[in-house]
Amino acid sequence: MQYTDKYRSPLGSILLAADEVGLTGLWFIGQKYFAHNLAPHYMEKETPVLAQTRQWLDIYFSGRKPEFQVPLHLTGTEFQYKVWKFLSDIPYGQTTTYGAIARQIAMLDGLERVSAQAVGGAVGRNPVSIIVPCHRVVGSNGSLTGYAGGLEKKAALLKLERGRI
Repeated sequence: MQYTDKYRSPLGSILLAADEVGLTGLWFIGQKYFAHNLAPHYMEKETPVLAQTRQWLDIYFSGRKPEFQVPLHLTGTEFQYKVWKFLSDIPYGQTTTYGAIARQIAMLDGLERVSAQAVGGAVGRNPVSIIVPCHRVVGSNGSLTGYAGGLEKKAALLKLERGRI
């Protein structure tokens, strides 16, 4: 069973979803792929995972790096899991590029090349934005590109992490 709750962030309302294992979704209301992995039947209910997620978000939106991890229960392809793992390893306040992630995956898998566009597709389908920090991925020239929640939210999240909001 999945459980949902809403969170009011400074950037707009967020829908949270979790099951008994961990957080399954975190989406800005109306974003691309909104609630794409939410089960047809779910219940609005505060759970320990959702309470912990709210606490994590409170700390994050206060401009501090949360010092604990929310338990996650992500569903996706093997390639998406690899990309999401790389996203999780991007340090707070820093960025990387789609191409850099593609090169790391290629090296890890012993491949000559992995498409940066394929990485972008997996980044865009990240079901728990902010906590798995897809907003920290930028274009090869440092430009802000492709954020399911909208580029203005991506810019605001990066500013928040750099202490400029």
